[in-house]
Amino acid sequence: MSDARLSLTLADETASTELAQQLAPLLEAGDCLLLSGPVGAGKSHFARSLILALLPEPEDVPSPTFTLVQTYDAPAFEIWHCDLYRLSGPEDAFELGLDEAFDTALCLVEWPDRLGAYTPRNALELSFAHQPDGTGRSLALCGPRKRWAGVLDGLHA
Repeated sequence: MSDARLSLTLADETASTELAQQLAPLLEAGDCLLLSGPVGAGKSHFARSLILALLPEPEDVPSPTFTLVQTYDAPAFEIWHCDLYRLSGPEDAFELGLDEAFDTALCLVEWPDRLGAYTPRNALELSFAHQPDGTGRSLALCGPRKRWAGVLDGLHA
């Protein structure tokens, strides 16, 4: 079975925030979003917007660049926001407890290439890129059709 795919152009940070707000209510415990792309492409902004959309009250949502993981208690499930850039190998993700979080929490993973063979099979991949002309970002979303087709069908930028 093929994957579900969607390509979007995000004109600015507002468009990214709006997309995160559309996606947030469609997510559930055990979902994993793999956020990839170069530095400055919008991964952290998107993750922050999505987390804020799921929390009942606004709170500070810092980047987990140095802490590696930030957790949040949303009403329906726990949210793990991970930045794996500084991991030395895929096994380090287990020391963080990420393997258990994949089953019980919503996981937002920046620099998911660091997971190697431990990448969850049911994950939704979000690949951010700078537009060639310097205006906005492009975003490609791809995940297993069984879980993500209905979700992606309702999204728009």
